[in-house]
Amino acid sequence: MTDEAPLTRRDAPDHAHDGPHDVPPDPTSGGSEPARTSVPLTAPREGTPRPVETAAELAEVVARMAAGSGPVAVDAERASGYRYTQRAYLVQLRRQGAGTVLVDPVPLDDLRTLDAALADTEWVLHAASQDLACLAEVGMKPRRLFDTELAARLAGFERVGLAALTEQLLGYSLEKHHSAADWSTRPLPESWLTYAALDVELLTDLRDLLAAELERQGKAEWAAEEFAALVASADRPPRTRPDPWRRTSGIHKVRGARAQSRVRALWYARDGVAARRDSAPGRVLPDSAIVAAAELDPKDERTLLGLPGFGGRSVRRLARVWLDALDSARALADDELPVNQPVEGPPPPHRWAERDPIAAARLQRCRQVVIATAEAHTLPPENLISPDFIRRLAWAPPEDVTAQTVGDTLRGFGARNWQVGLIAAGVAAVLPDAPAAQ
Repeated sequence: MTDEAPLTRRDAPDHAHDGPHDVPPDPTSGGSEPARTSVPLTAPREGTPRPVETAAELAEVVARMAAGSGPVAVDAERASGYRYTQRAYLVQLRRQGAGTVLVDPVPLDDLRTLDAALADTEWVLHAASQDLACLAEVGMKPRRLFDTELAARLAGFERVGLAALTEQLLGYSLEKHHSAADWSTRPLPESWLTYAALDVELLTDLRDLLAAELERQGKAEWAAEEFAALVASADRPPRTRPDPWRRTSGIHKVRGARAQSRVRALWYARDGVAARRDSAPGRVLPDSAIVAAAELDPKDERTLLGLPGFGGRSVRRLARVWLDALDSARALADDELPVNQPVEGPPPPHRWAERDPIAAARLQRCRQVVIATAEAHTLPPENLISPDFIRRLAWAPPEDVTAQTVGDTLRGFGARNWQVGLIAAGVAAVLPDAPAAQ
């Protein structure tokens, strides 16, 4: 703990009993709000806590959180770009009556006792979809949640990052320069711990302001449906992509099935090394190096190491791994080479005009309805309805086009009831094609 004095906050009513806060500007006001001077937020109210690392410390935190009141602010830090997995390396929580807690899940078996203590509590997260999977991995899954980023989108705010919302609504500026740090580092630097603690410092304040704004706009039920969908997907395993090697950056430059087999072989060789090391694949071998080797097909170490991306010491040490992968691709029979798999669903939008001009025109009409409806309700179009849902609907409409059949089709794709209620009738009106000229 530090000896820092409590934060001096804006002079406004204390609805959350956790310090005054400002009222939100009307996001539909067109930017006429007067400019505000933000105050840098540099330290948590009770100081920066030390991370919980033992079962005994965790038990004490569980008791504190269970004795707290109101929603609990939750965040997690990963080591994306550094590690192979997307595990949580730090979990942050704040609840009224319990203060802020930082938990290091690495030395602990799991956080199921903490999850049980919060089972009846609403969790407040920012961009919840980014953290739910890694939280579930350590045994934590919300039963109810409020996503401040998603709430801000539904309320029509243009800037929905945590720092932007904190500054706009509460008058405090947050530093985000540790957001891309390697959170697997141990011990974690003091400045990183302060940064992590501040990420949950004002989340419940934001939640209250955004909930009031959604209620004012008549969008509270929309948000409730979205939050329920996030809860339902919290521990759902990520969708496995077929042929993940095809997502190698720059693969469009690699021509021919034989060359593509070299991309595939190098990609899987790199993935195996990355998994064993628990290192991000791009830190083992960059995509640009895979593409360069696939194009040239080097057959000896000297030629391989002369290619861009193969100059690093750790990459050179694995030269035999890369050459073996290239050898295995070279030895493939023709019928073992990669073939383009049929794509389920509609083609990419830029191909519609040549594949099916009538469907392309249909998609354009549907998109215009989506954009107009989104503008009328101060929503981002992608939050009104998934662009993929509209593409699939326009590519293969129901045989009998009505608001009911369009709504049923969209629900089948995963659309929420509030989205269907706003969009189905308008899309159904433009979905039918004009009769062919006689």
